[in-house]
Amino acid sequence: MTDVWMGVPWAVILIVLPLAAAMTAFVWPRISQLLVLGCSLVIVLAVTGLALQLWYHGVFHHALGGWGAPLGIELYADGLSLVLLAATGLVGAGVSVYASAYFSVEEKRRFWPIWLFLLAALNALFLSADLFNLYVTLELMGLAAVALTALPGSRDALAGAARYLFVSLLGSLAYLLGVALLYHAFGSLDIAVLAERLRPVPAAWVALGLMSAGLLLKTALFPLHFWLPPAHSSAPSPVSAVLSALVIKASLYILLRLWIMLFGPFAGDGVAAFLGLLGVAAILWGSVQALRQTRLKLLVAYSTVAQIGYLFLAFPLATVASWNATMVLLLSHALAKSAMFLAAGNFLNFGGHDRIADLDHIVQRLPLSAFAFALAGVSLMGLPPSGGFIGKWLLLEAALVQGRWDLAAVMLFGGLLTAAYVFKVLGKSFTQADVACTYQPKEIPARMQWVALILACGAILLGFGGTPLLPLLEIGVPFDGSGP
Repeated sequence: MTDVWMGVPWAVILIVLPLAAAMTAFVWPRISQLLVLGCSLVIVLAVTGLALQLWYHGVFHHALGGWGAPLGIELYADGLSLVLLAATGLVGAGVSVYASAYFSVEEKRRFWPIWLFLLAALNALFLSADLFNLYVTLELMGLAAVALTALPGSRDALAGAARYLFVSLLGSLAYLLGVALLYHAFGSLDIAVLAERLRPVPAAWVALGLMSAGLLLKTALFPLHFWLPPAHSSAPSPVSAVLSALVIKASLYILLRLWIMLFGPFAGDGVAAFLGLLGVAAILWGSVQALRQTRLKLLVAYSTVAQIGYLFLAFPLATVASWNATMVLLLSHALAKSAMFLAAGNFLNFGGHDRIADLDHIVQRLPLSAFAFALAGVSLMGLPPSGGFIGKWLLLEAALVQGRWDLAAVMLFGGLLTAAYVFKVLGKSFTQADVACTYQPKEIPARMQWVALILACGAILLGFGGTPLLPLLEIGVPFDGSGP
């Protein structure tokens, strides 16, 4: 049985299947929902199969059509790829089930093809090891994400989508200019080949600056986060969940590849320290802004800005422990934040608003959604036994071992700020409303509540299963000299 699984081209399936399903859903919309749900299940199975291949054989390489780098396209997967593919599979399956009840029949006809196209672009990006292929998949993903953001057609949604489109194109343009400089200077775009040829010449430094600036803008790292709150808060709730849990991780994935496997050896400690400083600022600023918000989806959006900051603390630490912490945090944040946005969507649909001050009746009448929001908050705060706790504990341990008490203090204070804005919402669950309910509540299908709860439980269960998975996540870890 194991031999059968080892021989299946799971990486190819992860790209081809959702792409073919997207085209089929566009042509035959009547079967699109069934197609999406089936495709989501197969993607989860394919990620499991790829994980087994990595476990038994280590870093995965696959030359499409027998033509490897630098002439052809080569798929590559390691622990980092696997984490993000797993996040895509799990969150994607949950969002697919949630969206099947969230959207109307007409909205589904537009949503399903774009959604499947987005899944294909994400999987292709996380399996790419060529700078130009990364650009192509990044652009395809960005266009799909913009289309999904504009799906409601409201003024706020269109404004958020327009801002998102501008940022996406600007970031991609900066990245592409850097790619062109690297190709002109070193004659290759394959990461493995470039790692051998790259030298600290002016062209390399200019390319580094352009590519990093573009990717930081798309990742919404402070102070380049201005576009994220309006885009994430105005989009439909399942789209908001995907944007926060998956889409912004794509540019971070490329950034990690660039910095750790290409520019890291000669970039110096100063640049890594600068990225860490931006991460610290993101944690503090995002948390304070989340605490100040009066609307729930804006609060969750600013929380994303803060939580992204923790991932950038790995740059100045640069150890196996910090790498493991990053892996766990990537997955736990994807599960927790998607659950939080979906729970917020349930509150919004039920009561017709997301004003935090008026959530009293809503959270008390949606106990499953309130519980899902609470569990997701536990993971974001870094409390045991959640996946967020494992990730932040490993990151804190790496900081203490290196004597970085400043980073340790920021992590602890950031946890307190996270607790403050999470309890700002949860407090409504235990507060008796002063006025009677004056609106006609909208019935929320059970599967919409259960999906949010299951994803939140996944973030908690990661705390129990995260440690045994660390050897799998360490495959291809760059600090022992391995790489693409």
